[in-house]
Amino acid sequence: MAAPMEVVVCADSAGQLWNCAVFDLHSGTNLFSYRGGNSSARSLTVLNGEFILGAQLGKNFINVWEIQRKDQLQQKIVCPGIVTCLTASPDGLYLLAGIAEAIYVWEVSSGSLLAILNRHYQDLTCLRFTDDSSHFISGGKDNLVLVWSLTSVVQLDSSHPPEPRHVWARHSLPVTDIHCGLMGAQARVATASLDQTVKLWEISSGEMLLSILFDVGIMSVTLDPCEYFLFCGGSDGNIFQVSLCSTVRNLVTCLSVSMDGTLLLSGSHDETARLWDIQSKQSIRTINHKGPVTNASIILAPANMFLPDSRPAVPLPRFSRHLNPSEQGEGTESGGVSLRLGPSSQALEETYLEKAEKLYSLMCAVTDKSVFGDGENTKVRVSELEEEVQTLKKINKDLYDFSTQLLTKPS
Repeated sequence: MAAPMEVVVCADSAGQLWNCAVFDLHSGTNLFSYRGGNSSARSLTVLNGEFILGAQLGKNFINVWEIQRKDQLQQKIVCPGIVTCLTASPDGLYLLAGIAEAIYVWEVSSGSLLAILNRHYQDLTCLRFTDDSSHFISGGKDNLVLVWSLTSVVQLDSSHPPEPRHVWARHSLPVTDIHCGLMGAQARVATASLDQTVKLWEISSGEMLLSILFDVGIMSVTLDPCEYFLFCGGSDGNIFQVSLCSTVRNLVTCLSVSMDGTLLLSGSHDETARLWDIQSKQSIRTINHKGPVTNASIILAPANMFLPDSRPAVPLPRFSRHLNPSEQGEGTESGGVSLRLGPSSQALEETYLEKAEKLYSLMCAVTDKSVFGDGENTKVRVSELEEEVQTLKKINKDLYDFSTQLLTKPS
């Protein structure tokens, strides 16, 4: 028996060549094309391997083609409103359509409308079934993702309207896409949103497993079959790949820039130190380690570093563990000198402002006759002090202006 053949099914909004087409995955050959109208986003689905369904863009009907009769538009399913998203259950028994803020559930065999679910507050954007058809997930512009049990939805007891199994309300902007993994009710679900995040959920517990923040809004999301990687389509045209199995997130532990500003050094938990060209953002050198890098920096090489015969100018002494080594029983090494600055030595030199303040106080004091007495000596002394104060103020202003220029100078 031949292995199953994978094909590409796609559609565009123009509909000039076809509504949707089937291409060979490896050669790109156009195998089939289905004409008539054009399909809206998230609204193209295959029903039970026998029909292709596509919601007409901006209209209130669904185009239906028999999958083997590609040239003729077979049927139109008229809906109560414009269909914004569409999906069929993998077992081919049920069809779901998002119309405004409601989910319409049809039974395929009879065409009966089984339920209309009104738990979203704004238009639906996407619908997805689990691979065993037991659950489906809906997302909308109201930022909500709802998980529904199909059994509870199709129940015949109309007195108890169905409620979603889980309500995921962790997105802050409209949900743009949903991907449901394998394993049925045990599957993991990835949801994308304009809030620049992709979140990974578990259906069985309803818990959020992971939230990943990007720099742009995410428009589409999918997982590989083994769920090792998450692929996210950004609104800027980039596709992001995220590993879900990496136990170490390769934290960047240290950064340093060269003096000319052209090179960046980084150290990481991936056991490497890397040198980057800042302008091109390319790694130009890698230094491998045997463990997570804890320290990495760029420094000016000391002169003694490259003089093998040089010795330290001052030998490094033994450092004490106590403030008073003699009191704690720690003896000082012979020849050592213990130096402790006295209060007068520790005092800092007066600043210009402090000197100006002191001179101003003296100047005020000369008005008291008891200090200098009357006569010409007092006037001369006051004049000298005023000149000194003005000189100090000018020096202080020049220092302030110079410091301001340095701090505000554009880099």
